[in-house]
This record gives sequence, structure tokens and C-alpha cells, in this order.
Amino acid sequence: MIGKLDPDLLARVLSRTGAHDDSVILGPKYGEDAAAMRVGDQLLVVSSDPLSLAKERLGTLAVHVACNDVAASGADPRWLTNVVFLPDDDEATLDDLTTQIDEAARESGVAVVGGHSEYTPALERPMVSMTAMGLADEFVPTGGAEPGDRVVLTKGAGVEGTAVLATDFRDDLADRLPADLLVRAEAFFRDISVLPESRLVRGAATAMHDPTEGGLLTGMVELATASDVRLDVDRSAVPVREETAEICEAMGVDPLRIFGSGALLATVPESEVDGVLADLDEAGIRASEIGTVESVDESADAGVELDGDFVGEAVRDDLYDLWE
Repeated sequence: MIGKLDPDLLARVLSRTGAHDDSVILGPKYGEDAAAMRVGDQLLVVSSDPLSLAKERLGTLAVHVACNDVAASGADPRWLTNVVFLPDDDEATLDDLTTQIDEAARESGVAVVGGHSEYTPALERPMVSMTAMGLADEFVPTGGAEPGDRVVLTKGAGVEGTAVLATDFRDDLADRLPADLLVRAEAFFRDISVLPESRLVRGAATAMHDPTEGGLLTGMVELATASDVRLDVDRSAVPVREETAEICEAMGVDPLRIFGSGALLATVPESEVDGVLADLDEAGIRASEIGTVESVDESADAGVELDGDFVGEAVRDDLYDLWE
């Protein structure tokens, strides 16, 4: 089985936090992108992520996904460690992975400061586990959304998933869609980083999140649950690029339920939303207001109300059925 742990098992894992440390501002918690520790007069923000399924751009994605989690917490990523597991002694694959990691880290202004590499024959495919670290003056949690806030999304749904589909499933799509559309979709790998928009949004945001596995829908569920609120979202307001829509239709998947890195999900006070959208537009970053944050009570659980349908738990990413 591929995918996230079920809620009960995850709760057990998150409860095992080792020794108490007063410098920990935020430790393990459902939905949170990263941990934050007080170091001097700043916060050290740390996040780890493993990747194994996007075979053609695994190193590129590993860097951006880890750095995005730090950026979505209000920090500037500065350092990375990477652990690379290879199923065999394929030096060409190792060269490809480490070259991708080096290039993506340079583009992001992040130093690779250590890690580990080894052969693990039990694996069927390479795996990269990346830890990103950065410094922040103020931490922006996933769980900070307040009733009355507006929900903002940058770029669109399924940016990462679209690029992965266009590469990992190129042969399946070649006879169904124009070649130039697939070329444009593969170029979405250049849009995976959310560092630029996070720097523009973090001063106003009450919460930020980097949707990854399970796509935008799971990202919204995680933010809502961590914040103990309900997000009321209009699907028609969610930006979906032409390439994403056509590839998802051809492969029979939902743009809101495929890997979502490349989009920054944020909640912003109503009084701030116009200014945030204007700043993003001036920077050439497409962004949309897609919904509102509502309170919960005895009659309403935390989660997402999407066009009248309630979703209260993380969903399985639609791409997993294509890989299995």
C-alpha cells in the first residue's frame, strides 16, 4: 500500500516526541509542515520529506518539496541534508539524482551540507529523503487559520502532479494529447518552488501550507484540521491550468487530488486579502481567492466543504492507482 498513515496510527507516532525541550516552539502535529525551535533571537525551522515515485525528476522534487515546507512556515530555507537509497549500483542514476539535487539547491540559494548514500537491494526504485532547515523571525503555522479569513491559492491545483504525469506517464499520453502540451506540462517542474510567493504572503498570513501528497484537497483538510476550522471552498474558483485539466482528463484523475507542490495555500484576514493578491500579481505570480474560513461547533466538524460535499480526512492521491 502506498500513501499516508491512517489517522489513529499517525496519532500514535506523533505522540512519541522524546525528551522535553523548552526551546521547541512547535513539534510534531498533524498537518504542520515543519518544526520550529528557538535558537538565540531567531527560530530554526526544520522539515523532512522522502520521495521515491517521480522517477525522472526525483532529485529536483526532493529539494523543492523539503524547502517548500520550510518556506510555508515563514522561514528562508538555507541548508539541506540528503539521504539517497539506491536499489543497485547504478552510477548513472546516482549521478542524475545528485546533479538534480545540486542544480535545484543552487537555484533556491540553499547549501547541501551533508547526508548519506547507500545501496539497498530491497528497494524497487531509488528513494531520496531530504531535510531542509532555515531561519525565521516569525513562524507561520499550518494551524493558524481564523474564522473570517479568506483562503488564497497561488499558481493552481496539481502543478507537481501534472509535471509528474507528463514525464512518468509520457508513453500513455503520447497518443492522446498534442506533443507541445506535454512539453509545456513537463516545464511545470520549474514552478514547483513556492519560495517567492511565501516571502510575499507570510507577513499577512495566519496560516500557510504546501499541498503535496493527496493534492490540494488533502492540503486543505490538513490546514483545516490543524486550525480546528472548516474551509468553505468553491471548486470553480480553484485555478486549474489548461495542461493540468487536459492531462488529468486523459488519465482519469482529479486535479485537486494529485500531488500539489508548486501551489501555496494560505489563509489571510479579509482586510489583507486584496493587498496580498495585488502584491502577488505585481510579482507575476497568479493567485486566487478560493474560499472562506468558517468556525466549527457541535454541528460542524473541522474539514473542507467543497461545493457542498464535506471532506474531513486526507484523501488518497489519485496517482497512486496509476503506479500500482
